[in-house]
Amino acid sequence: MFKPALIFVYLFCLSFSVIYSQKKDTIILMNGNVAVERVLDTLLGAVTIPNDKRPGRNIHFEFDQLYMVHYASGFKDYYYTQDTLKGNWFSRDEMFLFIKGEQDGRKGFKAKGSLFGAGICGIVAGATGTFFAPLLPYGYLGLCGVPKVRIRHNTISNPNYLESDAYILGYERSARYKRRIKSLIGGTVGLAIGYGLYFAVVKSLISGTSPFQFK
Repeated sequence: MFKPALIFVYLFCLSFSVIYSQKKDTIILMNGNVAVERVLDTLLGAVTIPNDKRPGRNIHFEFDQLYMVHYASGFKDYYYTQDTLKGNWFSRDEMFLFIKGEQDGRKGFKAKGSLFGAGICGIVAGATGTFFAPLLPYGYLGLCGVPKVRIRHNTISNPNYLESDAYILGYERSARYKRRIKSLIGGTVGLAIGYGLYFAVVKSLISGTSPFQFK
C-alpha cells in the first residue's frame, strides 16, 4: 500500500542528491585567483578538488593559501584570520577588499607602457652589440614598479572599493606584477631584435653590402 509512496520519496531523494553533487563550490585563494569546482574533502590541512585538466588527479590547496570556500549549499568557510604574528594585518573584510583589488588589477590593468618601454630599451641596447646590453632593459624591469599605479575607473568592479586602502594595495600589487611580467617580455624580445639588427649590420659590413659602408 505504501510502496509507491516510498519509491517516490526514494527517487526524489536520489535525484536531489545527484543534482546537488553536480553543483560546484567556489574556492577563493589569497592571491586573488578563484577556482570553481566541487570540494572533495578538507582533510590533512588542505582543500581538495578535482583537476579538470588531468582526469583522475586532484588539486590540493593548503589552508594558508585560502581565503574562503563558498559551498554550493550557501555555507561559507573562512580560512583567513587576522593574526599579526603571521603577517595577516588586515581584518577579514579588509582582506576581502584586498583580494578584490588583486582581481581587478589582474583583469583590468594592461601595463602597455612597461611592455613598449622595455622593448625600446632592449632594441636600443641590443643594437650596440655589447656584452652589457641586457643591463638596460632588465634595469628597466627592476625600476618599473616604482612609478605610481594609476587606477582607471573602467577597470574596477565597484567604484566604492576605491574608498578602501586595502583594495588599492591589492590593485597596485597586481598592477606592479603585470608591469614586471610585461617588462620582462618586452625587454627580452627587444633585446633579441636589437642583437639581430646589430649582427645583420655587422654581417653586411663584412660582406661589403652595407649601405653604411664608406667608399
